[in-house]
Amino acid sequence: MSEKKSPHIDVLKIARDTMLAEGFDPDMPATVGTIDESLTIKNANARDLRKLLWSSIDNATSRDLDQVEFVEQQPDGIIRVLVGIADVDAFVPKGSSIDVHAFENTTSVYTGVVTFPMLPEELSTDKTSLLEGEDRLALVIEYAVAPDGSVTTRDVFRALVHNYSKMSYEVIGNWLDSKATAPDEVSRVPQLEQQVRLQFEAAQRLRKARRAQGALRLRTIQATPVIDNLGEIVDLAIDEENGARDLIENFMVAANGSMAEFFDSKGITSMRRVVSTPENWPRIVEIAKELHDTLPETPDVHALSDFLERQRKADPDHFADLSLAVVKLLGPGEYVVQQPGETVDGHFGLAVHRYTHSTAPNRRYADLITQRLLKASIMGDGVPYGIDELKQIAQHCNERESAARKVERKMRKVAAALLMKNRIGDQFNAIVTGVTPKGTFARVVKPPIDGMVVRGEKDLRVGQQIRVQLLSTNPSQGYIDFAAL
Repeated sequence: MSEKKSPHIDVLKIARDTMLAEGFDPDMPATVGTIDESLTIKNANARDLRKLLWSSIDNATSRDLDQVEFVEQQPDGIIRVLVGIADVDAFVPKGSSIDVHAFENTTSVYTGVVTFPMLPEELSTDKTSLLEGEDRLALVIEYAVAPDGSVTTRDVFRALVHNYSKMSYEVIGNWLDSKATAPDEVSRVPQLEQQVRLQFEAAQRLRKARRAQGALRLRTIQATPVIDNLGEIVDLAIDEENGARDLIENFMVAANGSMAEFFDSKGITSMRRVVSTPENWPRIVEIAKELHDTLPETPDVHALSDFLERQRKADPDHFADLSLAVVKLLGPGEYVVQQPGETVDGHFGLAVHRYTHSTAPNRRYADLITQRLLKASIMGDGVPYGIDELKQIAQHCNERESAARKVERKMRKVAAALLMKNRIGDQFNAIVTGVTPKGTFARVVKPPIDGMVVRGEKDLRVGQQIRVQLLSTNPSQGYIDFAAL
């Protein structure tokens, strides 16, 4: 008697249907116009910096490259940092058909099985992507990093840039962490090894200073479905921490902070990215007590940062569990509008008082808005957005970002349900990630899967570590059901 085969699950259809269910337009409309070829670098009023040794570090498969970097050692010990951001606005004028569609979705959605780009791929993976070997328009954020890691914003300006090497997190991370020799993407470009090592030194300075200010160093495990050439999910890949990811993270945090500082210095109304003081702080204090540690009764980012570092050293195997609990209790960030002279919350987790999103305009609409506000300022043009319009955009971006998280979470569950369908009855260590009217949710860290606790869920709390048994999976719906033991 032949074995009965499981029905084929069309994950691409599930992804598209999930996008529609969350209010996204997953297809680039036919009404989106063709690219205006008159908007070329020849007509750009920009500094020519193509001879500088620009390079990028991103995921190995990424083609929507938003940033390139260049650093220069100065005699006083300061490292000059230039971060070039793709000038998307040059090809996506406000009010154009492309802009209207981008605003509807406000973000690219990365499901793991397929990417739904915010912009036409003719732009995001070509004309506005800072591809290796190509001349591109960019907005450059220039800041200086002192030996103690303090940052001084110097300038923001338009430029022509040339990416001499598109490098990957995994390969460059292994090299910077002394796990491999210099890879070909470094060694084939004269002087690039010295350039990247100087970038790494600047990043280490920035990280040390951020740590002193109380920035949280968390380790969250995010799984991405691995697809074979038949479109089947065969594994879940986990992005590992390494020196290359740390380098880019520190550069981008400093760049976004410098951009916000530039807006303040010019008296410009702008959109800010904030993570407010957590309302769930008492539960974080409880978790610390459960781990035989203490936190103050009132929110203190320095104390939380120190607590996390102690736990990282004391129990590295479970630090990802603790990080996940803290992330859930801190809550997501949101966009707000800040007017000149007005004070808004900073970014609690990053321990910065000024922060905006500016470094990913191919992928996030908020960054494109920031870019237009900046260009209007440095070029002396009229203000492109009124305050009420900015507030409406910020609210829409917040709503769409929340929806995007739901899509991505659903598709991670679909992938996990497919991989776990033959492990019914197995037991795992898990952490409670949500207690809502809709149900109680938990995440297994190894393998990284999320599901609902449908048995034994009474009195469970966010951040609590529990033991669960896998009861059932429904891949087409992305359902994974656990029992708490």
